[in-house]
Amino acid sequence: MEIKDRSTYTNHILKYIDKGIMIALTGQRRVGKSFILAQLADIIAIKNPEANIIYINKEKSKYSEIRDYNDLSKYVEERLSPDKHNYLLIDEVQDIEGFEHTLRSLNADEECQIIVTGSNAKMLSSELSTYLAGRYVDIHINSLSYREFLQFHNLEDSQESLESYLSVGGLPHLYRLGLDNEDMIWEYLQNIYNTIVLKDVVQRENLRNVTLFENLMKFLSDNAGQLVSATSLSKYLKAQKVELTPLTAINYIKSASNAYIVNKVPRYDIHGKKLLESNDKYYFEDLGLRNLLVGSDRTKDIEKVMENAVYLHLKQLGYKLSVGTLPNGEIDFVAEKNGKVVYYQVTYLLTDQATIDREFGNLAKIEDNYPKFVISMDPLSRPKDYEGITQLSLRQFLMTEK
Repeated sequence: MEIKDRSTYTNHILKYIDKGIMIALTGQRRVGKSFILAQLADIIAIKNPEANIIYINKEKSKYSEIRDYNDLSKYVEERLSPDKHNYLLIDEVQDIEGFEHTLRSLNADEECQIIVTGSNAKMLSSELSTYLAGRYVDIHINSLSYREFLQFHNLEDSQESLESYLSVGGLPHLYRLGLDNEDMIWEYLQNIYNTIVLKDVVQRENLRNVTLFENLMKFLSDNAGQLVSATSLSKYLKAQKVELTPLTAINYIKSASNAYIVNKVPRYDIHGKKLLESNDKYYFEDLGLRNLLVGSDRTKDIEKVMENAVYLHLKQLGYKLSVGTLPNGEIDFVAEKNGKVVYYQVTYLLTDQATIDREFGNLAKIEDNYPKFVISMDPLSRPKDYEGITQLSLRQFLMTEK
């Protein structure tokens, strides 16, 4: 089977190899963590043919007897070589109960370089932070960026390619199905979603009301990029005739965040320079899964899809994101990296002066000199003539690398 190269990730991960730091690759199921782990094993073997690589894939039945940390410790100890550089690679480590005990011991003694993958944020953030604080790095693996999507599917950058990406999303395995096989694609996405809900939400979070959870996911898919508050959840629950507190609903949504289905983006008071504690926005980790939940009419809310795509691209570029609030307006994204800030507005088309005034005008209210951008589906960019604010087409933006 061909393994498509995702060198952006492997090159970044290799910087931490043999530095005494455990590496955790996190992300939603089927975003390609296993393939990246396999690539790392190959690279290590090429660079050091004498390396002793211990590889455990918990999704394969041959490793089913490794149930808890005692089994894991025994398995690894039997295979460690005192005369070689040892590398322990574990795929879906959260399926081993108490795994953190073994990893802590191995890491403390620096017996081997540890690289693990995981599909549950709650497990990794709590267990690893508790037992390996300061001794591990979390590298999040995203679904394919637009540039990677073009590479995987052997496509040129075009409006048609962009529309395919915005529709089916960036799960890597889709390249084996082929973009022409639409029925297969949506069946595959449905199966992936079902697996995530079953393994990473229902079983791991002990969720009782699966129907409610799935209804909440549809609510979030319909409201991607919209503020989600206790009031909006209450209205939704009443409309569904469900007797459930907004707090419980938020906890259900948190379980989806733990499984990397959705990501929460907090609000940020631009003038007050502080994060706000309520009314967050949620964006999906993969556009295809988001569109799956919306249903057949996926073209009616293109602006929501665009905003989700912008969120994913900024996240893949390593930005920390928040929603900017102004006294009389909102900025879709405040993106911060290495102490620098960039502001982004997203709109479908700049078709009239009122839209232009609104989107550019909100950015113009910000009293600093950080870069400001308006991203739209317009095929051509406008000149830099609105108070220094730059407009980019979505295709241009998704092809950027910084």
